[in-house]
Amino acid sequence: MTPERPDPVVPTATYRLQLQPDFPFEAASRAVPYLAALGVSHLHLSPVLEAVPGSAHGYDVVDHARVRGELGGEEGLRLLARTAREHGLGLIADIVPNHMAMAPRHNRALWEVLREGPKSPYARWFDIDWEAQGGRLLLPVLGHPVGAELDALAVDGDVLRYYDHEFPLREGTEELPLPQLLDAQWYRPVWWRLARTELNYRRFFSISELIGVRVEDPEVFEATHAKILQLLHEGVFDGLRIDHPDGLADPDAYLRRLHEATGGRWTVVEKILSDGEHLPASWPVAGTTGYDALRHVDGLFTDPAGYGELLGQYRRFAAPQTDRGGQWEATVRRAAYKVLTHELAAEVERLTRVASRLCDTSPDPALRDRAPWALRTALQELLVRLEVYRPYESGDAAAVVTEEAAAESRQAYVVPEEAGAVDVVRDLVLGRAGDGPGHAEFRARFAQTASALRAKSVEDTAFYRYVPLLSATEVGGNPGSPAVSAEEFHAYCARVQRDWPATGTVASTHDTKRSADVRAALAVLTESPQRWADVLAEVTRTGEGVPDAQLAWAAWQTVFGLGAADADRVQGALLKHVREAGLYTSWTEQEPPYEDAVAAFVAAGPCGGPGRHVTDFRAALEPHIRANVLGTALVQLTMPGVPDLYQGTEGEYRALVDPDNRRSVSFPPEDPGDKGAVTAAALRLRRRRADVFGDSATYAPLAAEGPGAAHCVAFVRSGEVVTAVTRLSLRLAEAGGWRDTLLPLPPGRWADVLAPEREFSGHARVDELFERLPVALLERVG
Repeated sequence: MTPERPDPVVPTATYRLQLQPDFPFEAASRAVPYLAALGVSHLHLSPVLEAVPGSAHGYDVVDHARVRGELGGEEGLRLLARTAREHGLGLIADIVPNHMAMAPRHNRALWEVLREGPKSPYARWFDIDWEAQGGRLLLPVLGHPVGAELDALAVDGDVLRYYDHEFPLREGTEELPLPQLLDAQWYRPVWWRLARTELNYRRFFSISELIGVRVEDPEVFEATHAKILQLLHEGVFDGLRIDHPDGLADPDAYLRRLHEATGGRWTVVEKILSDGEHLPASWPVAGTTGYDALRHVDGLFTDPAGYGELLGQYRRFAAPQTDRGGQWEATVRRAAYKVLTHELAAEVERLTRVASRLCDTSPDPALRDRAPWALRTALQELLVRLEVYRPYESGDAAAVVTEEAAAESRQAYVVPEEAGAVDVVRDLVLGRAGDGPGHAEFRARFAQTASALRAKSVEDTAFYRYVPLLSATEVGGNPGSPAVSAEEFHAYCARVQRDWPATGTVASTHDTKRSADVRAALAVLTESPQRWADVLAEVTRTGEGVPDAQLAWAAWQTVFGLGAADADRVQGALLKHVREAGLYTSWTEQEPPYEDAVAAFVAAGPCGGPGRHVTDFRAALEPHIRANVLGTALVQLTMPGVPDLYQGTEGEYRALVDPDNRRSVSFPPEDPGDKGAVTAAALRLRRRRADVFGDSATYAPLAAEGPGAAHCVAFVRSGEVVTAVTRLSLRLAEAGGWRDTLLPLPPGRWADVLAPEREFSGHARVDELFERLPVALLERVG
């Protein structure tokens, strides 16, 4: 047994490993000596519990009581933990409380529910609406309507088979003719297209293959967390990352229960904060996983004026419709309407049924006589106007579902009296119309639907339609206003150090649409919008073979950000791009002629001869890309919070959206280069001087002086470590360089951590500070 570590441990830095059958615990163990030498304190493991066989990510859990056999099982995990401990490292676990795989063949709890129906002891595990679909669970697994699939459905003893699917038969139904047998089950296999409108279980976003779990039930919480808690208390894990808490019925209560069960272990939540939104202060967690930090770091290296110019160039080149990629807010609104009436139609219908039932049975006559269509309209109009993911029980729902949004929503009705449905729905959301179990269910489902809507409409749709700057279309980002001033960045860091000093920070993850190094390159385009427009004019002068101009703009930027790469990687990312955008093709309504045209254009253009003009342009900007790459890395590693490094990103790492960003990596990287040196130096310093960066540390901006002052962003940690980076280096070069710019250092002698023989004091000349690299990490030595 691994020895228990009784005191909660706060990491100094974590390193994310993507475990899969091709990279199991044993392979992770072999990487431990290198990762320990790199300077991290903990390995951050992707989900380790039993998942669908062959899963490349592990988020499709099928058994919470077992460690995944394909990774090496519990024995392999414990061996990894021992190896890590021997090298001074701990483990952080990524857990998935919101959902499980909708795979009865592998998910035994779900198998029992299909066999025994709502009376199964496992029925309480899953968020199923047994009042819909005649009390039968809809299974959208058939390739065609059931009448066309009868020959593919076969009874085998007490099992119903459909290709590689297996379903249990209700006792006593095995001998029935097939049509009657199907009608006698607690489930109903149907054409997969019915999921959009008929589904009667909660899922992860719009992914029918993942079924919602009711962890708000204490019994379900205990059953689904027992193994992870055991591994925590026995010292195998030191802390947790919580996947998608916004999908839960009551994140506040869940996190309180988890905090109590873990004994207060270091825990971060994958909470996406919108601009101006703060993590609920009452949550007993260390903070977020770090997408808010990513947004601020990326924004720091984005030129606000140049972005405006780039936006103008994009609109002239692509001529997008206002609400189909031309204007950010309008694009999000249109995407939200589409998601609610298509991908999330079933969720809206369930929410409408709950609201209608509450109105019909309300003791308050003011709530009665509300037609379902009017309630549905009110729900849709209020939901599309939310600017954050969801309201919380611990927060002020009126600040999320605002009166301003309600006033706009009333305009959707022709008859003023019918617009009263908006006030009814808002009162239900705010808890003003009652507080019984039905009202609590409505509030929870409204919040869950809101979070799914925000993710699908913004991250998975609008990000692929509004594309003037691809680096801005990132999880947690604000493409409508991507730049962050130095003053805003410093204010953010000061707030994090004060309120959430042990929160997570990230630059790249398994979910980022582009790695940090690709985004750093793209950000340089905001410093050279006219030159970018000139390059595009050159490579597109014939206009031949372009399926649509928005796609073309995004494709050329993709090649600029990635640089010379395997054409298959670009093709895969852009096929996903056009399907997610949903303008001319989609995942569920594919248009082969359009997709073929996209593939042909990408092959002949961005990945063909003309693409060399773009990669040559990238090469000409390489010094400025390098400044962004190194600046992003050093800022993330030394700003307030606990940095998480995604596998392979300690060196230069260029990746596109998954699955491209989940490719295997080498330990160590083949050529870590300057980024590798900066990363290792910062990590080792954090580990050696943990107090300088921890809970009791301080953060203070350092202001440069002189002609290039605006291009030097610097801060000091606890009076002992100084970080200085170059911001907008192309603009700096065009303005004449650093010249006599100075950085007033705090009192004392300061050594360059990467080159200790270099020392500075007093007013350091910035051109000397950045003589070797466009960034500097200094430590007080006297």
